[in-house]
Amino acid sequence: MAKTILVVDDEKRLRDLVRAYLSQEGFRVVTAADGQDALFVARHEKPDLILLDLMMPEMGGYEFLRVHSKERDTPVIVLTAKLEEDDKVLGLELGADDYVTKPFSMRELTARVRAVLRRVSDKASETEVLRVADITLDQSSRLVSVGDTRINLTPSEFDLLALLMSAPGRAFSRTDLLDQLQGTSFEGYERTIDVHVRNLRAKIEPDPRNPCYVETVYGIGYRFAVDDD
Repeated sequence: MAKTILVVDDEKRLRDLVRAYLSQEGFRVVTAADGQDALFVARHEKPDLILLDLMMPEMGGYEFLRVHSKERDTPVIVLTAKLEEDDKVLGLELGADDYVTKPFSMRELTARVRAVLRRVSDKASETEVLRVADITLDQSSRLVSVGDTRINLTPSEFDLLALLMSAPGRAFSRTDLLDQLQGTSFEGYERTIDVHVRNLRAKIEPDPRNPCYVETVYGIGYRFAVDDD
């Protein structure tokens, strides 16, 4: 069955162009002109991935992310005309998995879409349950618990945690983590990982300012703490 992509952008020409190209690539494409419309479409169509413009009337991309992320953990690729790094970081902080800066080529966009969908699919097909310290991560159901508490993670946060938990004590560089999470990262930058780690710590750590699970390895990157028990 074809994967469904929701394209959210207030520019009709761009929506039509992306829809036509992705449809030729075998995807089912639905569209929305603003965040409010996108919430309605997403609730009914349940897309496998969302391409989201940030600057739109009625409801912008940032507000859409805040609302939608509470309902579903759909992978999101941000489409932004802004070049400032802070805008990209804010999108990631709100749960986006990747970003593409306008103007972009259709080949690049399609490659990003396939990479994110492939990563989510690969993780969903795994059956291993990881248990380290108080954290349990089920890769088949994509569920995470800290003790008896269920934790809601974005796809990128889940994949980051799974990677770190797969090798407790191993120090992963930011570049290694970025490569494994994003695959072909056309313009990926290492601060992306810092944003995801900060978000992840806020959800799983008893005290995010003094993490006991995801540790910083200064000058290198991050590691999952070894379970001494």
